[in-house]
Formats: sequence, C-alpha cells, structure tokens
Amino acid sequence: MIKKIFSYLYPIKIYQSKSLLSKSIEVTWANGELVLDSENANYSYGSLQRILRFGLKKIGFSKIARMNHILLLGVAGGSVIKTLVDEIKYKNKITGVEIDPEIIKVANTYFKLNEIESLEIIIDDAFEFVLKTKNKYDLIIIDIFQDTAMPNFLFETFFVNRICSLLKSRGCILFNTMILNEVQNLRNKKYVSEFYENQFKIRTLPRVQQHNELIVIEKVD
Repeated sequence: MIKKIFSYLYPIKIYQSKSLLSKSIEVTWANGELVLDSENANYSYGSLQRILRFGLKKIGFSKIARMNHILLLGVAGGSVIKTLVDEIKYKNKITGVEIDPEIIKVANTYFKLNEIESLEIIIDDAFEFVLKTKNKYDLIIIDIFQDTAMPNFLFETFFVNRICSLLKSRGCILFNTMILNEVQNLRNKKYVSEFYENQFKIRTLPRVQQHNELIVIEKVD
C-alpha cells in the first residue's frame, strides 16, 4: 500500500526479468496502479489499457457483452481481458494466445489472470495458432508487439485473409498498431486502402495516445 501511494509521486519498480523473447519485463507501480512494461513500451495496463478500452467502446460495450467467443492475439499482462471481464461484464469464453511463457507467469503472479475462469491461455505463436484453429470468433483483438516493433506478418495479405475468415457474421477485429515514423504511417494507409470492403467495413481511430492507431474491421454479413 505504501508503494502504491508513493507511486503517485514517482514510478516504483517491483519486478524485473528477461526472457528468451523479451529484452525486459518490468512490473511497476505508477499513478496508483500496477503496469507491465517492456524496455521501451507499455505492454499492459496504464496507457495501453486506455487505448484498447477506447477501441472496445467504439465497437460497443453492450454488443461485446452479448458475444460468445473472443480471441486475443498477444496477451502480455492481460489488461484488455480485465476490461472485458470487470468493466464490460463479459462472461463467455476468452482465448488468449501469447508466445512468451515468462510474461504469462508474471501476469498470473501480479495481475491474477489465472483466476479468470472463462479465460484459456495458449502458449503459441499467433501466426501458427491462426493457421491451426478451427473455431470462429465474434471478436478478434490483435495486440502483438516486440517492444515497439510489430511483426511484418500482421500486415501481409495471407494473414489478413486468414484472420478475416475466422470471424463470425457481424464479427469484429480490433487491431492495435503503433506509428513512430512515416514508413509505418504509409504501411497503415496501404493496409486500409487495399482492404476488400465488399464483405467488411474498415475504419481507423488515429493517434490514440499519440503513437497508436487502432484499426476496426467489421464483417457485414
């Protein structure tokens, strides 16, 4: 409790480790809440939770609460899961795919993800999981970063087509991207401009928390 109080004055780091996949994993008290960070980016809670909550609001909390199965690609500390369960009161199945088992250990220890009964965590590469799964989903949240970098496969046509094929009718994709330079800005514009809109509606929510741009995709039939 003392650390929580003093965190309003300055951040207090309480845990730090490294894994084979992450340069740095840090848990810090900041402004009265625990946050999970990488070396240069917020991975869960803090600003990231606000970003994804904003995107979920644009989709509609009441719509999400009625969904049956949500897929999260990139779990980290699971802040968006806490938003779904605690704020939206979503009670049905959530499947979370995370490539780094060390991050899940931290999430279970400090953020109690393992206490959420409706949550299934799968340790796997998101690309491999998407190829293998036979399920259909009402909402797919893509939140995959390696520190501040995003894997190229997320923007490739094959992956985009596969992700869209996993959506149920009227299903949605919430894709969190980061734009730090003009190359990444053009990458996002190309992604949106080349999207086939006869089956899908696509829109962007630009410059959420300065560097993040959310892309919302909705299947129309």
